[in-house]
Amino acid sequence: MAIKQLTVFVENKKGTMVSVTDILSQNNVNIRALSIAETKDFGILRLIVNDDKTAIKALTDKDYLVKSIDVVGVKIGDAPGKLTTALDVLDKANINVEYLYAFMARTEKHAYVVLRVGNNAEAEAALENAGYHLITEADICKL
Repeated sequence: MAIKQLTVFVENKKGTMVSVTDILSQNNVNIRALSIAETKDFGILRLIVNDDKTAIKALTDKDYLVKSIDVVGVKIGDAPGKLTTALDVLDKANINVEYLYAFMARTEKHAYVVLRVGNNAEAEAALENAGYHLITEADICKL
């Protein structure tokens, strides 16, 4: 019951993420989960999307290097220790976890996104000025 994950190799420069998300948006591809690991010059963007074939074509048509692999998705309870319990199952089965990332279930009208930026205050001001609601620690505790 594997699921498809796309790995997109991107330059670590201003505008790259908006370019990728815009390409996906223009092709009606919805991002369900994502993770990005970065170095000074490039990033590795991992995506779970609603339509991997369309996403691959759209991104490769724009000269992005995209790889599709099968990954395992597992539903775990939202309580302390539940991730440890799931990882322990794999450990006891002598299965190495190379990497993982998590996402919370979204509401019907909203999804939560965490951004790492160079200047938090500038990013917060820009988002608030555009009408976005910023998530607080209290909001996180309510999830």
